[in-house]
Amino acid sequence: MRIGELAVTVGVTTRTVRHYHHLGLLPEPERRPNGYRDYTLRHAVVLARIRRLTELGLGLTEVRDVLADDAGRDLAEVLEELDADLARQEAAIRERRDRLRALLDREGNLPAEGPVSPELAALLTGMAHGPESPMATRDREVLALIDTVASPESRQRLMAALGSAFETPAAVARAHEVYALLDALADADPDDPADPRVDEAARALADCLPDSLLSENDLAPGLDDSFLRALYADVAPAQAEAIRRAMRMFTERGR
Repeated sequence: MRIGELAVTVGVTTRTVRHYHHLGLLPEPERRPNGYRDYTLRHAVVLARIRRLTELGLGLTEVRDVLADDAGRDLAEVLEELDADLARQEAAIRERRDRLRALLDREGNLPAEGPVSPELAALLTGMAHGPESPMATRDREVLALIDTVASPESRQRLMAALGSAFETPAAVARAHEVYALLDALADADPDDPADPRVDEAARALADCLPDSLLSENDLAPGLDDSFLRALYADVAPAQAEAIRRAMRMFTERGR
Protein backbone atom coordinates (compact mmCIF):
# COMPACT_ATOMS: atom_id res chain seq x y z
CA MET A 1 0.00 0.00 0.00
CA ARG A 2 1.04 3.58 -0.61
CA ILE A 3 0.71 6.16 2.16
CA GLY A 4 -2.61 7.50 0.85
CA GLU A 5 -4.10 4.02 0.70
CA LEU A 6 -2.91 3.24 4.22
CA ALA A 7 -4.41 6.48 5.55
CA VAL A 8 -7.79 5.82 3.92
CA THR A 9 -7.82 2.22 5.15
CA VAL A 10 -7.26 3.20 8.79
CA GLY A 11 -9.26 6.44 8.67
CA VAL A 12 -6.51 8.99 9.30
CA THR A 13 -4.75 11.59 7.19
CA THR A 14 -1.46 11.20 5.39
CA ARG A 15 -0.14 14.06 7.53
CA THR A 16 -0.94 12.01 10.64
CA VAL A 17 0.94 9.01 9.25
CA ARG A 18 4.00 11.16 8.55
CA HIS A 19 3.77 12.67 12.06
CA TYR A 20 3.75 9.20 13.62
CA HIS A 21 6.81 8.32 11.56
CA HIS A 22 8.54 11.46 12.83
CA LEU A 23 7.75 10.53 16.44
CA GLY A 24 8.88 6.96 15.96
CA LEU A 25 5.45 5.49 16.72
CA LEU A 26 5.03 3.93 13.29
CA PRO A 27 8.03 2.18 11.76
CA GLU A 28 9.22 3.34 8.38
CA PRO A 29 8.35 0.82 5.62
CA GLU A 30 10.61 -0.41 2.86
CA ARG A 31 10.68 1.75 -0.23
CA ARG A 32 9.95 0.61 -3.75
CA PRO A 33 12.49 1.19 -6.53
CA ASN A 34 10.57 4.33 -7.49
CA GLY A 35 11.09 5.75 -3.97
CA TYR A 36 7.52 5.37 -2.71
CA ARG A 37 6.93 3.81 0.71
CA ASP A 38 5.49 0.32 0.56
CA TYR A 39 3.20 -0.24 3.56
CA THR A 40 2.17 -3.70 4.68
CA LEU A 41 -0.74 -5.08 6.65
CA ARG A 42 1.43 -4.88 9.76
CA HIS A 43 1.70 -1.12 9.38
CA ALA A 44 -2.08 -0.87 9.10
CA VAL A 45 -2.51 -2.97 12.27
CA VAL A 46 -0.11 -0.77 14.26
CA LEU A 47 -1.62 2.43 12.89
CA ALA A 48 -5.14 1.25 13.76
CA ARG A 49 -4.00 0.50 17.31
CA ILE A 50 -2.48 3.96 17.64
CA ARG A 51 -5.77 5.44 16.49
CA ARG A 52 -7.76 3.41 19.05
CA LEU A 53 -5.42 4.43 21.88
CA THR A 54 -5.53 8.13 21.01
CA GLU A 55 -9.33 8.00 20.75
CA LEU A 56 -9.37 6.70 24.33
CA GLY A 57 -7.55 9.86 25.33
CA LEU A 58 -3.97 8.65 25.63
CA GLY A 59 -1.26 11.12 24.78
CA LEU A 60 1.30 10.14 22.18
CA THR A 61 3.98 9.65 24.85
CA GLU A 62 1.68 7.17 26.59
CA VAL A 63 0.96 5.49 23.26
CA ARG A 64 4.71 5.07 22.78
CA ASP A 65 4.92 3.38 26.21
CA VAL A 66 2.16 0.97 25.28
CA LEU A 67 3.72 0.12 21.93
CA ALA A 68 7.29 -0.24 23.20
CA ASP A 69 8.33 -3.75 24.23
CA ASP A 70 10.68 -2.47 26.97
CA ALA A 71 8.57 0.39 28.31
CA GLY A 72 7.93 -1.34 31.62
CA ARG A 73 4.28 -0.30 31.57
CA ASP A 74 1.55 -2.47 30.20
CA LEU A 75 -1.70 -1.30 28.68
CA ALA A 76 -3.72 -1.96 31.85
CA GLU A 77 -1.47 0.36 33.88
CA VAL A 78 -1.74 3.16 31.35
CA LEU A 79 -5.51 2.78 31.09
CA GLU A 80 -5.86 2.83 34.89
CA GLU A 81 -4.03 6.16 34.97
CA LEU A 82 -6.19 7.48 32.15
CA ASP A 83 -9.35 6.37 33.94
CA ALA A 84 -8.27 8.14 37.14
CA ASP A 85 -7.50 11.31 35.20
CA LEU A 86 -10.88 11.22 33.47
CA ALA A 87 -12.57 10.73 36.85
CA ARG A 88 -10.87 13.90 38.12
CA GLN A 89 -11.95 15.81 35.03
CA GLU A 90 -15.49 14.48 35.40
CA ALA A 91 -15.67 15.67 39.03
CA ALA A 92 -14.34 19.11 38.05
CA ILE A 93 -16.88 19.40 35.23
CA ARG A 94 -19.70 18.33 37.57
CA GLU A 95 -18.68 21.01 40.07
CA ARG A 96 -18.59 23.66 37.36
CA ARG A 97 -22.02 22.62 36.11
CA ASP A 98 -23.41 22.81 39.65
CA ARG A 99 -22.08 26.36 39.97
CA LEU A 100 -23.55 27.31 36.59
CA ARG A 101 -26.90 25.79 37.52
CA ALA A 102 -26.94 27.75 40.78
CA LEU A 103 -26.42 30.94 38.76
CA LEU A 104 -29.01 30.06 36.12
CA ASP A 105 -31.57 29.15 38.76
CA ARG A 106 -31.61 32.77 39.90
CA GLU A 107 -34.10 33.34 37.04
CA GLY A 108 -32.66 36.50 35.56
CA ASN A 109 -31.48 37.99 38.87
CA LEU A 110 -27.83 37.60 37.95
CA PRO A 111 -25.76 40.49 39.32
CA ALA A 112 -23.92 42.71 36.87
CA GLU A 113 -20.66 41.77 38.60
CA GLY A 114 -21.21 38.05 37.92
CA PRO A 115 -20.32 35.32 37.74
CA VAL A 116 -19.85 35.29 41.49
CA SER A 117 -20.30 32.75 44.25
CA PRO A 118 -23.86 31.93 45.39
CA GLU A 119 -23.09 33.58 48.74
CA LEU A 120 -22.07 36.87 47.13
CA ALA A 121 -24.93 36.69 44.63
CA ALA A 122 -27.38 36.56 47.54
CA LEU A 123 -25.64 39.50 49.23
CA LEU A 124 -25.61 41.58 46.04
CA THR A 125 -29.32 40.93 45.58
CA GLY A 126 -29.92 42.49 48.98
CA MET A 127 -27.68 45.44 48.16
CA ALA A 128 -29.52 46.11 44.90
CA HIS A 129 -32.70 47.33 46.61
CA GLY A 130 -31.89 51.03 46.72
CA PRO A 131 -31.11 54.11 44.64
CA GLU A 132 -28.25 54.19 42.19
CA SER A 133 -24.98 55.06 43.92
CA PRO A 134 -21.42 55.28 42.59
CA MET A 135 -20.06 54.16 45.99
CA ALA A 136 -22.46 51.21 46.11
CA THR A 137 -21.30 50.18 42.63
CA ARG A 138 -17.65 50.38 43.73
CA ASP A 139 -18.51 48.38 46.85
CA ARG A 140 -20.00 45.60 44.76
CA GLU A 141 -16.92 45.53 42.54
CA VAL A 142 -14.61 45.24 45.57
CA LEU A 143 -16.74 42.44 47.00
CA ALA A 144 -16.50 40.61 43.67
CA LEU A 145 -12.71 40.97 43.86
CA ILE A 146 -12.64 39.56 47.39
CA ASP A 147 -14.98 36.80 46.27
CA THR A 148 -12.35 35.79 43.71
CA VAL A 149 -9.19 35.91 45.84
CA ALA A 150 -10.47 34.69 49.22
CA SER A 151 -10.55 31.01 50.13
CA PRO A 152 -14.00 29.33 50.06
CA GLU A 153 -14.08 29.19 53.87
CA SER A 154 -13.11 32.86 54.24
CA ARG A 155 -15.58 33.89 51.56
CA GLN A 156 -18.45 32.11 53.33
CA ARG A 157 -17.59 33.75 56.66
CA LEU A 158 -17.30 37.19 55.09
CA MET A 159 -20.62 36.94 53.26
CA ALA A 160 -22.32 35.68 56.40
CA ALA A 161 -20.88 38.59 58.40
CA LEU A 162 -21.85 41.20 55.81
CA GLY A 163 -25.27 39.66 55.26
CA SER A 164 -26.55 41.17 58.51
CA ALA A 165 -25.98 44.64 57.06
CA PHE A 166 -28.62 43.90 54.41
CA GLU A 167 -30.85 41.32 56.09
CA THR A 168 -33.83 43.63 56.72
CA PRO A 169 -35.39 46.52 54.76
CA ALA A 170 -34.34 48.89 57.54
CA ALA A 171 -30.74 47.65 57.33
CA VAL A 172 -30.73 48.07 53.55
CA ALA A 173 -32.11 51.60 53.88
CA ARG A 174 -29.43 52.45 56.46
CA ALA A 175 -26.68 51.10 54.19
CA HIS A 176 -27.89 53.19 51.28
CA GLU A 177 -28.00 56.27 53.51
CA VAL A 178 -24.29 55.65 54.15
CA TYR A 179 -23.64 55.32 50.42
CA ALA A 180 -25.43 58.64 49.86
CA LEU A 181 -23.26 60.35 52.51
CA LEU A 182 -20.12 58.99 50.86
CA ASP A 183 -21.32 59.97 47.38
CA ALA A 184 -21.81 63.52 48.62
CA LEU A 185 -18.10 63.73 49.47
CA ALA A 186 -16.99 63.35 45.86
CA ASP A 187 -15.99 67.02 45.60
CA ALA A 188 -15.40 67.78 49.29
CA ASP A 189 -12.15 68.93 50.87
CA PRO A 190 -11.11 66.44 53.57
CA ASP A 191 -9.03 69.14 55.32
CA ASP A 192 -11.84 71.71 55.55
CA PRO A 193 -12.55 72.05 59.30
CA ALA A 194 -15.86 73.76 58.57
CA ASP A 195 -17.22 70.73 56.67
CA PRO A 196 -18.60 68.15 59.11
CA ARG A 197 -19.65 65.72 56.39
CA VAL A 198 -16.47 63.62 56.49
CA ASP A 199 -16.98 62.81 60.17
CA GLU A 200 -20.70 62.26 59.63
CA ALA A 201 -20.08 59.77 56.84
CA ALA A 202 -17.31 58.03 58.82
CA ARG A 203 -19.52 57.56 61.88
CA ALA A 204 -22.45 56.35 59.79
CA LEU A 205 -20.21 53.84 57.99
CA ALA A 206 -18.65 52.56 61.23
CA ASP A 207 -22.11 52.14 62.78
CA CYS A 208 -23.32 50.25 59.74
CA LEU A 209 -20.56 47.65 59.84
CA PRO A 210 -21.70 44.50 61.71
CA ASP A 211 -19.81 43.50 64.86
CA SER A 212 -19.26 40.02 63.41
CA LEU A 213 -16.63 41.52 61.09
CA LEU A 214 -14.42 42.36 64.07
CA SER A 215 -13.33 38.73 64.42
CA GLU A 216 -12.89 38.16 60.68
CA ASN A 217 -9.54 39.87 60.06
CA ASP A 218 -8.17 36.95 58.04
CA LEU A 219 -10.97 36.80 55.50
CA ALA A 220 -8.89 37.72 52.44
CA PRO A 221 -5.17 37.44 53.16
CA GLY A 222 -4.34 38.54 49.61
CA LEU A 223 -5.85 41.97 50.29
CA ASP A 224 -3.03 43.68 52.18
CA ASP A 225 -2.00 47.30 52.72
CA SER A 226 -1.23 47.70 49.03
CA PHE A 227 -4.84 46.81 48.27
CA LEU A 228 -6.10 49.39 50.77
CA ARG A 229 -3.83 52.03 49.23
CA ALA A 230 -5.23 51.20 45.81
CA LEU A 231 -8.77 51.37 47.21
CA TYR A 232 -8.19 54.81 48.75
CA ALA A 233 -6.57 56.03 45.54
CA ASP A 234 -9.65 54.94 43.58
CA VAL A 235 -12.03 57.27 45.45
CA ALA A 236 -12.11 61.00 46.10
CA PRO A 237 -9.81 62.28 48.89
CA ALA A 238 -12.70 63.11 51.23
CA GLN A 239 -14.27 59.71 50.63
CA ALA A 240 -10.96 57.98 51.36
CA GLU A 241 -10.57 59.96 54.57
CA ALA A 242 -14.09 59.04 55.67
CA ILE A 243 -13.37 55.35 55.07
CA ARG A 244 -10.08 55.58 57.02
CA ARG A 245 -11.80 57.22 59.98
CA ALA A 246 -14.61 54.69 59.86
CA MET A 247 -12.13 51.81 59.96
CA ARG A 248 -10.37 53.35 62.96
CA MET A 249 -13.68 53.82 64.77
CA PHE A 250 -14.74 50.29 63.90
CA THR A 251 -11.46 48.80 65.12
CA GLU A 252 -11.56 50.75 68.37
CA ARG A 253 -15.08 49.50 68.96
CA GLY A 254 -13.76 45.97 69.26
CA ARG A 255 -11.11 46.76 71.87
